[in-house]
Amino acid sequence: MRPLRVLALCAAVLLAPLQAHAADPVMDPDLRAKAKRATDEGLRFLRSVQGEDGSWLGSVGVTALALRAFLESHRGYDESDGAFITRPVAFLLSKVNDDGSISESIQNRNYNTATAIFALKATGNPTYATVIAGAQKFLTGLQIDEGEGYARDHKYYGGIGYGGDERPDLSNQYLALEALSKTALDPKDPVWEKALVFVNRTQNRSESNDQAWAGNDGGFTYMPGYSPYGGTASYGGMTHAGLISLIYAGVDRSDPRVQAAYDWIRANYTLDENPGVKGRHGLFYYFTAFAKSMSAVGEAEVVDVANQRHNWRNDLARKLLSLQAPDGTWVNSDSQRWWEGVKELVTARSVIALNLAVR
Repeated sequence: MRPLRVLALCAAVLLAPLQAHAADPVMDPDLRAKAKRATDEGLRFLRSVQGEDGSWLGSVGVTALALRAFLESHRGYDESDGAFITRPVAFLLSKVNDDGSISESIQNRNYNTATAIFALKATGNPTYATVIAGAQKFLTGLQIDEGEGYARDHKYYGGIGYGGDERPDLSNQYLALEALSKTALDPKDPVWEKALVFVNRTQNRSESNDQAWAGNDGGFTYMPGYSPYGGTASYGGMTHAGLISLIYAGVDRSDPRVQAAYDWIRANYTLDENPGVKGRHGLFYYFTAFAKSMSAVGEAEVVDVANQRHNWRNDLARKLLSLQAPDGTWVNSDSQRWWEGVKELVTARSVIALNLAVR
């Protein structure tokens, strides 16, 4: 992790901003052991419902997430472990299209392609380099800019959407940036600077957001000026997505945009809900984004605005352990919105989150 600049002492005491830590983050040993067992149970379920073609539900996106869950687990699975790994890889490769996308349909091409190349990269197999490069080119080609007739002052400029609807959103943006970062796209590629134009316009921070609607709580919303839950208020899933997007795009952790997002997380720290969202919608999406952003930040603890210290790994493990069903699965029993009623998808996401916690 790049060292953080030292903030003023009074701010350090009052706001408890991000600080550099040399030591490895600590997780309760008993919880770590239980979390590992929980991931094993989740992966056992995923193996039991894997299709003969190696896929899950015939979906590139779900298959890529499930494959990632296996590859990143504490078991260290790879292609040498057999067909339950090689078949989903082959399935993903069978869905490579002439334009470089990896998708079984024209729907969700960004989401599918991004999750697919992340999984292919995670295999560590250099054989897939050409496919990954083609998919990177496809993803960067989805970015809305002058090529599509959009000027820099348009609210959508620099954004990436599902692929074809011309309406970018922060969720698709963060998944694309994650894939491009993890597959080592040149950090000098103009896609990063353009992406930040869009990311800035989804943050409720008027100092860096040039849109008139922007507030100043530091959190993020789904699109510039829009939340699927009404208004333009910040909420948990997108604030973690926004924070990690800033980091993927090379923004230093001492940057005011990062600090503002982290302060929103400190002010709204919880794993009992997706903060800012009524009805527990997108709960498991939130858990996964939470794990990714906290892992990327590299802090062992979050100190909230009441000066209470939270070991995020312990908290996340406890919450996911409490929600796991006896058959090893996870599902959002309160809301099926955003496909959170699909066991295969939600179980894969939960295992990915736990994998990050137990590292």
